[in-house]
Amino acid sequence: MKIGVNVLNFGPGTDPGVLRSWAQTVEGLGFDLLMASDHVAITPDVAERYPAPFYEPFTTLSWLAGLTTRVRLGTTVLIAPYRHPLLTARMAANLDELSGGRLVLGVGVGWARQEFAALGIPFERRGRLTDDHLRDMRTAWADTASYGNRRIPVWVGGNSDAGLRRAVRLGDAWHPLRCTMPWLREAAERLRTSADEQHLPVPALAPRIALKLTAAPVSGPQRLAGEGTIDQIMDDLDQLRLLGADAVVLDPYDGDPRKTCHPQAVWQALATVAAHFYPPRTRTEQS
Repeated sequence: MKIGVNVLNFGPGTDPGVLRSWAQTVEGLGFDLLMASDHVAITPDVAERYPAPFYEPFTTLSWLAGLTTRVRLGTTVLIAPYRHPLLTARMAANLDELSGGRLVLGVGVGWARQEFAALGIPFERRGRLTDDHLRDMRTAWADTASYGNRRIPVWVGGNSDAGLRRAVRLGDAWHPLRCTMPWLREAAERLRTSADEQHLPVPALAPRIALKLTAAPVSGPQRLAGEGTIDQIMDDLDQLRLLGADAVVLDPYDGDPRKTCHPQAVWQALATVAAHFYPPRTRTEQS
């Protein structure tokens, strides 16, 4: 099972130097994936959660590809309706080639009504548009004369039943976000059921979970996967492995943009997870 990190490519504490340090930390600790979020127009509804500066993911990941050598690069998640599918297909294929085949394209339908309005895209059609865009991108990539032999994994985000079904139809993996472990266990069964109903293969499971390391155990039914002591976090990762997860992305952002000014605390938490998850010899080989 691969472990990734959702780096904070937004907020008052983020700048090119901090992004470089994020990449060096994630790769240096031995993690397998470095992933970034997506917004285009930082409208008030977006800024409330993810304030400027917001570094566009294709631009940012292209730059970080040149600063790294091993770690895979991805989006968690790219809002599919925000860009023409042929533009997304081209940028993704170019980034995959320039990075040596390291791209993972996570996609989602989006949630920010004001941002959709600013971009002139009908919010009510975002699900259908995402389906169409995914099909169009795959059709484009099939043109090997134009795109080469690109095989870019597509992770379909979204915790809803519609997102789950979309992952079965159009994705290589389902990428649910910030859930409890009981919910994930039940959802993994629904994923298999949906695949059976559609007579399609079961996509891989690649959840994005919280990363909130605490000194004391966290209890209660609302505890997110990845929240609690290091023992609780490691147990969550073990349970996800048993569920058949191919990859897990750790998300350290808890909604407080002021914490982007102090990334060192997150880097220390990541170091603690890496020390428990990766044997020392593996970390040395990966670096």
